[in-house]
Amino acid sequence: MLDQTVIEAGNARLERDLDKDFDSLGERLDRSGADINVLVARAQRFGVAVPSWGTGTGGTRFARFPGVGEPANIFDKLEDCGVIHTLTQAAPSVSLHIPWDKADPADLRAKADQYGLSFDAMNSNTFQNQPDQSHSYKFGSLTHTDAATRTQAVEHNLECIEIGQKIGSKALTVWIGDGANFPGQTHMGRQFERYLSSMKDIYAGLPDDWRLFSEHKIYEPAFYSTVVQDWGTSLLTAQELGDKAMCLVDLGHHAPNVNIEMIVSRLIHAGKLGGFHFNDSKYGDDDLDSGTIDPYRLFLVWNELVDAEGTPGLDLAHMIDQSHNVTDPIESLMISAIEIQRAFVQASLVDRVALAAYQNGNDALMASATLRRAFRTDVDPILARARQLSGGAIDPVGTYRASGYRARVAQSRPMADGSGGGIV
Repeated sequence: MLDQTVIEAGNARLERDLDKDFDSLGERLDRSGADINVLVARAQRFGVAVPSWGTGTGGTRFARFPGVGEPANIFDKLEDCGVIHTLTQAAPSVSLHIPWDKADPADLRAKADQYGLSFDAMNSNTFQNQPDQSHSYKFGSLTHTDAATRTQAVEHNLECIEIGQKIGSKALTVWIGDGANFPGQTHMGRQFERYLSSMKDIYAGLPDDWRLFSEHKIYEPAFYSTVVQDWGTSLLTAQELGDKAMCLVDLGHHAPNVNIEMIVSRLIHAGKLGGFHFNDSKYGDDDLDSGTIDPYRLFLVWNELVDAEGTPGLDLAHMIDQSHNVTDPIESLMISAIEIQRAFVQASLVDRVALAAYQNGNDALMASATLRRAFRTDVDPILARARQLSGGAIDPVGTYRASGYRARVAQSRPMADGSGGGIV
């Protein structure tokens, strides 16, 4: 997959400078009462799941421009995910999408084991028609007016659970594109009732140790009204279904200027925050690399999560959800994993005793300054040291490019078709 000597050579070239930067940062942190080695250990324990679909080039509604050496199947995708984790040591699991990734579960487990990977939440797909299905999802899936179509969609989700059990997954993420594009097209109340009924059927099929994640999305493809359009609807759904139902927050699925960190806080309070799909956006669901547009918002989300550590029952699934069309997907996914890890470590630097005192004293200026101080700390040496100690690359992107991996797999993988739009 990757020649280990490439990693060793890259690290040897950079190690001396890293040592200097690490020692300098350690001295600075020590003056503020923080132990750099504790932070390195936290960074080493951090992990975020990679989306299998993110290893292929995404696209817009209009076009897709595939690159060379794109994965042709799920086993190619797992190989790419193995490269990502090998270099970053921050992406130990993969989130599968069915039916895109459908294969023999034993073969999936064997390939994942080969690359030191595990499987995170399963993702169902009822927003596309598949060649072998009997009923179309053009006008909805779990909320369709036709009972047979709803049953088909429910059975697909139950199949995802069945596959997931065989590969070690413990959760199912349900996102639907159901809604309306015209006023009057659907009865919003009855449509939501059909959604709840279908979700209850799926929930009934959950194993005892599984969770069901409800994901909201403000728009697309239903631009007038979307069935699960915001966190309130997602919360209502999770509360009605039961203890194993949780809310999943995708950072791109919100209108501009929405306070996502407040949503995170509210869902923690309700005991219904289940996990995240990390990405970034300028307008909404742009599927950009994490930290590309608003790294401070990513930090503020992690500030809430670090603050909530130790909350009874809080067990979060961290997943990336991105697939863009102008970068090498492996490089973008590595960048995202590192930026998410960066925000986690920065949030771990917040002086929470001082912050609480400023908040209780209504000192808005110093409370805000406390957050900014942590955010502005360059934690690159911590992240690089964590990767180095775990066997990864000090410079993952540079090492990846030096390895020639993309050119090598391009020799055996067929060139993908770029005639259609959307994600593969």
